[in-house]
Amino acid sequence: MSTFVLVHGGWHGGWCWRKVTSPLRTAGHEVYTPTLTGLGERAHLANPAIDLAAHAKDVTALLEYEDLRDVVMVGHSLGGAVITSAADVAAHRLRRLVYLDAFVPEVGQSVFDLTSRAEFYEQQARDHGQGWLVPLDWDAALDGWGITDPADREWMRPRLSPQPLAVFKQARAGGADLSALPSSYLHCLRNPTVATFQPFADRAAANPATWSLHQLDAWHDPMITVPGQVAELLAKEG
Repeated sequence: MSTFVLVHGGWHGGWCWRKVTSPLRTAGHEVYTPTLTGLGERAHLANPAIDLAAHAKDVTALLEYEDLRDVVMVGHSLGGAVITSAADVAAHRLRRLVYLDAFVPEVGQSVFDLTSRAEFYEQQARDHGQGWLVPLDWDAALDGWGITDPADREWMRPRLSPQPLAVFKQARAGGADLSALPSSYLHCLRNPTVATFQPFADRAAANPATWSLHQLDAWHDPMITVPGQVAELLAKEG
């Protein structure tokens, strides 16, 4: 059995993994779903100082205080940058990194270096987020993430939170050599911004010695829309 730490992406919280945690735990796996500072049930802690390092610390603190080892750490979307930065300082506690339609920054790269949405997010922060939070039109966001089921939309809408802007802007600092750490990329083919994540899937395909690549016929939030497939793939990769 494996120990999973599932790290959510932007605007989400640990709650978003609910449909995935149940089958994993039923199968006997240990599962943790931390909510990053300033989001979800921790939205009241949002402040301008929250950056990529702060979110990575959320994750490494969980690993340390729970004394977790041989961990399969999963990051969705923006959470890919978070788990990479966490791995830079806690690789000795990890068995594998799994990127679920996620960003995989190199040392010195920020998420803004890897997406065409930087200008839009900064404008949202200036106009609607006091210069440091990125709110979204939730209905438009749910459309873009492929959330079509009315019950899922009703469940998600009140749980989404504005995203601290600095997490996008701060570059990965680096640390441990992660080149030999086994990693997996789960690529969602129906994501409207699939081209943004294609380079990471291509990198995985080009490095079969340390990477595995899986394609999902799903939109960008597969832990909501096809949770059974996600749980099955995670169990396989674990």
